[in-house]
Amino acid sequence: METINGRLKNWASILDEKTREQAITASKMAFIFPHLALMPDAHLGKGATVGSVIPTLGAIMPAAVGVDIGCGMIAVKTQYTARQLPTDRKPLREDIERAIPLSAGRSNKKVVATVVPRIAELKALANEAGFDPADYAGNWELQLGSLGSGNHFIEVSLDEDDNVWLFLHSGSRGVGNRIAMKYIKVAQQVAKKYWIELPDPDLAYLVEGTAEFDAYIRELRWAQRFALLNREEMMDRVIRQFSEWVGGEVKEMERINCHHNFTEKETHFGKAVWLSRKGAIRAREGDPGLIPGSMGTASYVVIGKGNAVALDSSPHGAGREYSRSAARKNFSVEQLREAMKGIEYRDTNAFIDEIPGAYKPIDQVMEDASDLVEVRHKLRQIINVKGD
Repeated sequence: METINGRLKNWASILDEKTREQAITASKMAFIFPHLALMPDAHLGKGATVGSVIPTLGAIMPAAVGVDIGCGMIAVKTQYTARQLPTDRKPLREDIERAIPLSAGRSNKKVVATVVPRIAELKALANEAGFDPADYAGNWELQLGSLGSGNHFIEVSLDEDDNVWLFLHSGSRGVGNRIAMKYIKVAQQVAKKYWIELPDPDLAYLVEGTAEFDAYIRELRWAQRFALLNREEMMDRVIRQFSEWVGGEVKEMERINCHHNFTEKETHFGKAVWLSRKGAIRAREGDPGLIPGSMGTASYVVIGKGNAVALDSSPHGAGREYSRSAARKNFSVEQLREAMKGIEYRDTNAFIDEIPGAYKPIDQVMEDASDLVEVRHKLRQIINVKGD
């Protein structure tokens, strides 16, 4: 761990200069307490660095939560082992691709039975929060149970004992993104109205106790719940398709569902703060967590160590080393095929920007995080599903 200017604690051994400068800038905001914690997977983000843990007194920067509110991971350990699986994995991949809308802008064609109680819960929560999600996305109900694109994925993986895990990564979809973008803009308008000078417009903030802040918190919490239920709905569909593929019921030996773009009120170093984890998971002592690599590399099931200096947090994944455009310039579809050898996936050049080489080595990230989490399982994927 490295201390920078007393305001920034850094766990990233791989850190480019622009990311370092961005994190330092955010750490100097007057309401940061006691310091900003930079995770091993840190990389450039909108305003605040992805892979940062940002404790604030009396204010929140919406961009420091992330534009995909509530984005996170869910994993289920099944009772099956590798030797019990059918040899041909392609049918399961294609069944999952048919059961779950995959790409950005894609949604379900109709509300299915499994979604109904989840939609009812979200409608009740929105009513309590005093807003209508349809004002952000008229089809928000159809977005529930959809994956999205980019680094969102669904995988079937094996642990070190060849136990089968079902694993996926997604967030609050278009409705959550629009909530996030609205309040980033609202915070910028507030800064302009009161002549608040900012080192970066995306570090604009809302002050606790104001109407704008209260509305943001209400809608943020709704979006966080949407994201969690979205993952639950998709996992239920994956389990159904997997069950049909193996020809037997799935017994859930364990289920973990955790956010890595969210804000909660927590106490750190003796003060109540709003803790925004933008690309970081909560890792209090005993907290279960999930840290995925990239497509083609290992993922980890972990348990938190409760590192106080890291604000009870850990990395959320591998972290990009190449931007999407840079990855497309530096890597080829042939290199992607080589990296994905032995894994059933959809062979397309649409995934070049998700090639493992575009990310930090996940094993190095985990080594950097050794005082933040304890590894319980190392997973290797055998099927990968992504949206282009």
